[in-house]
Amino acid sequence: MGCNSSGKERLFKTLRHEPVCKAVWVPFAGVHAGKLKGFTAREVLTDTDKLVESLLEVQRLYDPDGMPVVFDLQIEAEILGCSLLWSEDTPPSVATHPLADLKALPTRLPNPNDGRLPLVLEAMRRVKAEIGDKTALYGLVTGPFTLASHLRGTDIFYDTADDPAYLQSLVDYCVQVANRMSELYIQAGMDVIAIVDPVTSQISPRVFSRYLERGFTDIFEHIRQLGAYSAFFVCGDASKNIEKMCQTKPDCIAVDENVDIAFARQITQAHNITLQGNIPLTTCMLLGNQQDNAKFALDLLDQAGDEGNFIVSPGCDMPYDTPPDNVIAILQALRDPHTARLILANYHAADLDLDAIQLPDYANLEIPLMEVFTLDSASCAACGYMLSAAQRAADSLEDQVDMLEFKITKPENVARMHKMGIKNLPCILINGEVKFSSLIPSQHELITAIKNAS
Repeated sequence: MGCNSSGKERLFKTLRHEPVCKAVWVPFAGVHAGKLKGFTAREVLTDTDKLVESLLEVQRLYDPDGMPVVFDLQIEAEILGCSLLWSEDTPPSVATHPLADLKALPTRLPNPNDGRLPLVLEAMRRVKAEIGDKTALYGLVTGPFTLASHLRGTDIFYDTADDPAYLQSLVDYCVQVANRMSELYIQAGMDVIAIVDPVTSQISPRVFSRYLERGFTDIFEHIRQLGAYSAFFVCGDASKNIEKMCQTKPDCIAVDENVDIAFARQITQAHNITLQGNIPLTTCMLLGNQQDNAKFALDLLDQAGDEGNFIVSPGCDMPYDTPPDNVIAILQALRDPHTARLILANYHAADLDLDAIQLPDYANLEIPLMEVFTLDSASCAACGYMLSAAQRAADSLEDQVDMLEFKITKPENVARMHKMGIKNLPCILINGEVKFSSLIPSQHELITAIKNAS
């Protein structure tokens, strides 16, 4: 097919590693879809009619080649007994972990009548009927390690040393859940199943190989046997695990702004796997302007080159308050890159006012200061568990340490991050020095680091 082919077919060709004549575009407009129609995040995730109306508006405004129906990594957790904390402008977060104090192994698998699955499946079927002939639809499934983290809480990071047999059994169960969810979503008409496992970026390649490689390989083979395409989506600095991710044989790997696209591209091309990413969520999409967003999209195309195997997307679920004009600027740059390059010929990024940021006098603090930098701990699972580990350490030390979180959703926090030389999120600093970056520490490691700074 030529340039008159549908966006859906161009996306399929990209996943089959065939050349396409236009850049492929998949906006992750999760709760932001509700913003377009004046609905809160909670409304769009609990009301089928509002969800469908919002998704059709995404299709109308942003002309996607592919799009997720729901971006909520708590659907499975809610079904399996986690209570949720709801927000008006982010997906819910997990508030309780049913296996935190009980090393049980669940056995039940989700069925179509559980939790919010009825509304999700109905929305999938309705959107498929409306736009499924021209737009590829994504069903997003919570990956096994993130789901295990939801069930177990931060204790899961200690199970790797304290009880590896239990951890493996729990992960194996979560693989079964992912396979069941994939089946339900494919039956509802989803073309691509994305296994979204942000917490995977917070573990080492050794842990990935031992506990997750077999399970992910099984999931992607299961999706393949069901006749759908697959994607492996990890936010956070997943650089250390991309080679391992490729070895599980998904059709696509999606990464966020923490990963250098050129670096990831070398690895995915060697495995002939499509790469997807990675427009920054806050510094560009939320806080930038139209030129910032168009320029970043064009830079991604330049890094991808002419070899295909690339899909342009936000780094993750775009913020609720992302200005629609910024998303439209990305779309226009991708659809007509020649004109966009002419418009941006004299582009200069705005300078950050680093002088306005006053840092503490770290050398003369009365007690250690622990600073946690996150994309947004309310909506990013990896960030949330990093913050939880820090909070747990702070609670155990009582008044022996101060703790602050800086979410990179405000311009002043972006400037602070740059002034302090922080490269990847989430991370924990102690007395102004990065101690843990994209790797959630054990309580012993974190408490030792704090005490050593006293």
